[in-house]
Amino acid sequence: MQVPDPATTVHVGRDGWLFLIGGTNSVLIQYRRLSWHFLRIRSWTRLIRQRSARAQALGIRCVQTIVPEKLSIYDDRTDGLRYDPARSPARRLARRVMGLAGFVDLVAPLRAARDEAELYRRTDTHWTYEGCHIAYRALMRACGAIPLSDVASRPRFTTEGLWDLGEKLPDPPSETVTHWTLDRNAVRAWASPRVEAYEAAGRINELHVGAHVIYRNTSPEADPRTVMLFGDSCAQFTCTLLTGFLAESFAELHFIWSSSIDWTHVARVRPDILMFEMAERFMVRIPVDDFDVEAADQAPADLLVPGEAVAAE
Repeated sequence: MQVPDPATTVHVGRDGWLFLIGGTNSVLIQYRRLSWHFLRIRSWTRLIRQRSARAQALGIRCVQTIVPEKLSIYDDRTDGLRYDPARSPARRLARRVMGLAGFVDLVAPLRAARDEAELYRRTDTHWTYEGCHIAYRALMRACGAIPLSDVASRPRFTTEGLWDLGEKLPDPPSETVTHWTLDRNAVRAWASPRVEAYEAAGRINELHVGAHVIYRNTSPEADPRTVMLFGDSCAQFTCTLLTGFLAESFAELHFIWSSSIDWTHVARVRPDILMFEMAERFMVRIPVDDFDVEAADQAPADLLVPGEAVAAE
C-alpha cells in the first residue's frame, strides 16, 4: 500500500498550525471553482430541505449544521496557502439555504470569534471545547432552548499527545489540549451491543460509524425534550464535545454516529428534536439516508466472546 505524502496531505502554517489539505476527501480541492462543486451544493441543498420537510411531517423539529474545516476559519494562519476560503462548501451551502428554519451556519460565528480563543486544535482536525461551545450555543438557539449558563466554568484538565494531523508528519509535534469536564447530571442510560462489545474488547477507540448511545438527565434544570443526534467525531459518543454539551442540556439524548439518517428509527422513537451534524470535509459525498440503526447496533462477530454469538443474533 502506498503511504500518502505528508506534504500533499498536511499543510504546515505559521506558529505550528497544521491544516488538512488532502486525504481521501481531497479537502483543498473542495475550495476550487469547479462545475461539479455547484452540482454537489445543489444536491446538499435539496437534501437539507427534504430532511427538514420530512421531520416536520412527523411533528419533529429539525436542526442541521456543518462543522467547518480549519481552512474555512483560520485562513489567516495558513501562511500563504493559495485557496479562497469564501468558496468553503459550508459557506456556499449556508447561502443556498439561507432563511430555512433549523439550518445553523457555523462559519460566520466561528470566524467572528477566531481571535478570541483557539477554536481548533493546532495539530488536529477537530475543534476545541471553546469552538464547540460556540456551536452549541447557536444550536441551542435553533432548538428554542436555553444554553447552560455555568458550563464554561466547569472543571478543566489538560493532556499532551500526538493528534491526527501532527502524527502524519515525519517529525510529529505534540500538543497540550484542554478538556472541559462536562458530565455532571447526564448519565449513559443505554449503549448498543456494538458499543458494549468494543468496550469489553478494549478497542473502543476503534469504533466510529455505528456507535449508538442514549444519555438521560434528571436534573430539573434540563430541557424536558428528547434530542436524537446523527453526528460524527465532532460530537462523539462519550459525554464530551457536542454530545456532552447536549446531554447536559436535555432530558434525553440519543447519539448515532452516521451521516445518513434512519427515518424508520426516527419515526419509531419520535424525538422532539432531530439534529444532524457533520464535518465539512465529508460534504464531498451526499448521504442517501439509508442507514439501518438496528443492523448497526449488533456486535461484530469477531468481538464476541465464546458463548455470546447466539444471544447476539
